[in-house]
Amino acid sequence: MPWDNKNNGPWNGGNNPWGQKDNGNNDNKWNPKNKGDDFDKILDQLKNNILKFFSKGPKSFIIGFIVLLGLWLMSGFYTISPEEQGVVLRFGKYVSISSPGLNYHIPKPIEKVIKVPVTTTRNVEVGFRTQNTSSIRNVDEESLMLTGDENIVDINFVVQWFVSDAAKYVFNIRNPDKNIKDSAESVMREVIGKTNIDFALAEGRDQVRQEAQDSLQKILDRNDSGITVSSLLLQKSDPPPAVIDDFKDVQRARADQERLINEAQAYANRIVPEAKGEASKVRESAEAYKQEVIAIADGASKRFLSVYNEYKVAKEVTRRRIYLETMEKVMQNMNKVIIDNDGSSGVLPYLPLPELNKSLKKDSEVK
Repeated sequence: MPWDNKNNGPWNGGNNPWGQKDNGNNDNKWNPKNKGDDFDKILDQLKNNILKFFSKGPKSFIIGFIVLLGLWLMSGFYTISPEEQGVVLRFGKYVSISSPGLNYHIPKPIEKVIKVPVTTTRNVEVGFRTQNTSSIRNVDEESLMLTGDENIVDINFVVQWFVSDAAKYVFNIRNPDKNIKDSAESVMREVIGKTNIDFALAEGRDQVRQEAQDSLQKILDRNDSGITVSSLLLQKSDPPPAVIDDFKDVQRARADQERLINEAQAYANRIVPEAKGEASKVRESAEAYKQEVIAIADGASKRFLSVYNEYKVAKEVTRRRIYLETMEKVMQNMNKVIIDNDGSSGVLPYLPLPELNKSLKKDSEVK
């Protein structure tokens, strides 16, 4: 080899890389008190030794250059783990995406690789912070939001996201957690701002969550962030702690109101058909009575006309018959006593017709 000069090695005369032979004593050890002088001496000796090596001839220079070039080229090998993608940059400009496994790029400073985890799901907390497994701290300036009916709701939620485009993620977004948190808080305030508190706290929770997630994804896509929101999870959606008892009282009052309204509606549903039925019967009875009265009046009119026609033919006979029929009707239900005006004896002839009628009725009832 070029440095094999009487087995003295490349450092000339058996010296160590710092230019001095190690003779086993402590004379050449670094002294902290003289660290400035010693460091300068080391740099000077290293510089001199390198110059001596390359000054031995062009062959030594070529070999050294080849060795350094090989080491430099070998530094371009790198590995990408299964959960990552590599973004290859050439002079800072995007070139390609490298897949998991062993890969190669032109060594620095020409090309470099930025490794991006693309399968890892990361969480961003909005409205609260998890301090440990059993402690959560509420962040009021993030969680308190104004609803569409001018109430306040306390909302905590988590945004779960992952990198879907490594190149866009590297070039188009800085501090992704903060960007996602700010954007998520903004879209949630927008959604809550046009929603009533009852809807937001009860049956509309899932709709609020989905609308906020869709709006957040649109913002990230519009900015070419390379981020996909896998889910937005509502952890808490309640009135503020200071008014939660009053809110529950209002909710109970509304529940009672709904119950009374339902009971009244049920009563109305039951009583109205009954009233309609009664009204229908009354109308039918009135109509029947009307027809009956009309028929009676019509019959009376016809009888009167019939009698009148007979009266015109035989006035005296008709008058006598009408008189007798009228007296019959008048005296039909009266107690009657018959006296003979021609009785000459001192005994008054008397016929007890009412008693006879009563006895006849009793006999007929017994039979």
